[in-house]
Amino acid sequence: MQLLKVGAAVLNQTPLAWDSNKSHILAAIRAAREQRVSVLCLPELCISGYGCEDAFLSPAVQRMALTLLGEILPATQGLVVSLGLPLLHNNALYNTACLVADGRILGFTAKRFLAGDGIHYEPRWFKPWPVGRRASAIVQNQEYPLGDIYFDVGGIKIGFEICEDAWVANRPGSELARRGVDVILNPSASHFAFAKAEVRRRFVLEGSRAFAVSYVYANLLGNEAGRAIYDGGALIATAGQLLAAGPRFSFAEVGLTTALVDIDATRMARARSGSFAPEFSDAEANCIQSPFSYPTQEFEPTLDRHAAWELGASVKEEEFTRAIALALFDYLRKSRSRGFVVSLSGGADSAAVSCLIAAAVQFGVAELGLLEFAKRVEYILQGDAAREGGRAPFPHQASEMEPVPDARQWIHRLLTCVYQSTRNSGNVTRSAARGVAEALGTDFIEFDVDALVQQYIALGSQAEGRPLDWETDDLALQNIQARVRAPSVWLLANVRGALLVATSNRSEAAVGYATMDGDTSGGISPIAGIDKAFLRRWLAWYEAQGPEGIGPLVALSAVNQQQPTAELRPSAAGQTDEADLMPYELLDAIERAAIRDKRSPLEVFKIVQVDFPQYSAAQLLAWVERFFRLWCRNQWKRERYAPSFHVDDENLDPKTWCRFPILSGGFERELAELRAYVNKR
Repeated sequence: MQLLKVGAAVLNQTPLAWDSNKSHILAAIRAAREQRVSVLCLPELCISGYGCEDAFLSPAVQRMALTLLGEILPATQGLVVSLGLPLLHNNALYNTACLVADGRILGFTAKRFLAGDGIHYEPRWFKPWPVGRRASAIVQNQEYPLGDIYFDVGGIKIGFEICEDAWVANRPGSELARRGVDVILNPSASHFAFAKAEVRRRFVLEGSRAFAVSYVYANLLGNEAGRAIYDGGALIATAGQLLAAGPRFSFAEVGLTTALVDIDATRMARARSGSFAPEFSDAEANCIQSPFSYPTQEFEPTLDRHAAWELGASVKEEEFTRAIALALFDYLRKSRSRGFVVSLSGGADSAAVSCLIAAAVQFGVAELGLLEFAKRVEYILQGDAAREGGRAPFPHQASEMEPVPDARQWIHRLLTCVYQSTRNSGNVTRSAARGVAEALGTDFIEFDVDALVQQYIALGSQAEGRPLDWETDDLALQNIQARVRAPSVWLLANVRGALLVATSNRSEAAVGYATMDGDTSGGISPIAGIDKAFLRRWLAWYEAQGPEGIGPLVALSAVNQQQPTAELRPSAAGQTDEADLMPYELLDAIERAAIRDKRSPLEVFKIVQVDFPQYSAAQLLAWVERFFRLWCRNQWKRERYAPSFHVDDENLDPKTWCRFPILSGGFERELAELRAYVNKR
């Protein structure tokens, strides 16, 4: 057996945060050395950060990335390490993986297939590297090989598939196998989406089997740049067997997954394959050779481990909770904010947001421990205050410390929930809001804003020369209540240096059922990427079961028993969201067909007529037509939403996923076609 210990590191990086990015890389290298790893794979563009956007086109960014590469090199003595960075060559920018060994740069493999769909815009900044081409790059006055290259390091051949390279049909791994590569490294920046982890698992396993190689996959972790969430989940496989899987949604800044692979075993697996045809022509032309001495390794078993929550029946609910909780935690600390403020109405959306923020604290404390959590949050917050003459920074030495708050105290310190009543508010929502806030342990405040609402109504009446009333001014009277609630919570957030969190969901965004500068107010909109039907199921699950390690929140029963309502009309009106719009399950089905699948109104009608036979054709016609009209009229609202988190391929965020004109023809001809079809029947 020729045993080789390989490692995949997941890193919580931040675009252009050079010092912290370097610190995480060095920590991963130290951990690899301590665990006797010989070959270490780090994530894609880990030096600069993946989400630099148009800053990639700054010459200063290119120079700084190379400077950091030079600063990291000495730490790689005795190791083979891949480091991701942008590299400018011949007036074109490339996404590269630099392989270094023993403190020396061996060369730069450039990404062949760029991610240009969904939330990815790589072709805006980078050029794809052509197959089979090799060039020379000048880096700090030295010449290094660049391009479609692989490496022979101490007799073990190493090649790359950089993220998207592994997702395409003609992935580079097949060529690397024909060239005799033993280990394929995959440095990735693969964002989280529901069920995506299983797809990654399959291509890692299948790549290792089909190519008869050891395959090492390293991903980013956390909320790197604001919208995309990276779940980590390092993977190591050999010859079709998964040897090791790292945890997902970790709150740690650095994680290392290792495994022993047998180079002789994968070589013989390739030799036994009747379909294997080695490359002879100029197979060695793009091979970069370097001496390296690998340490002798003793055999040790490795296990493919899953977290308990990944094996249960509620994987989507668990993934949603953990993804948004991690994203909120990172957003808090990377934005240097001192907490969150939520306008807690007693309804589903604001209750969901509050639970997710509390979960960020609960998961963080459970994984990091109270002391480390305190250092990650309190030190940042108090450090800013100290520079402004406030409290002293959080002490580094345990002996100097005051007692560290527990998880519930941290929730109270970091999350403020505000119930804002008007004359149209009821005791049910007030009681539900208070119950959820108390069960979570938040700071809970009540404001009565009705007097402010009446003042605005009086101003409007004066301007119009008549009293405003519900018969003629329904929408205006609803909206002013929602808008009056915004200034007070903004004020509170500003005073406390906290993030105001908007509470609108994706279903509302689709049809504009939200008041701009009202319930959409906030610096971040964490549930704008998820539909209301799922949120209601998730809240029922949270009430009855809850996430692994947190458990149920029984107080949500007061929320779940209600019909969703904006509670903006007088109580006698019996206002509910679904009466204003349509049933949420149907709304979400129409949205998926119309927006995700790009179906015409007639095609959407035919689909929902099959899936929702309980409704008449006339009723479905009215709802489908309502959806398309509201969708077109409210693109301007979606353009103004605060940043949201990406969780699936049904996102409506126009800045990262779903572009639509603000002004359009409104599907007039298509809707006429639909009406004619229904009326003929």
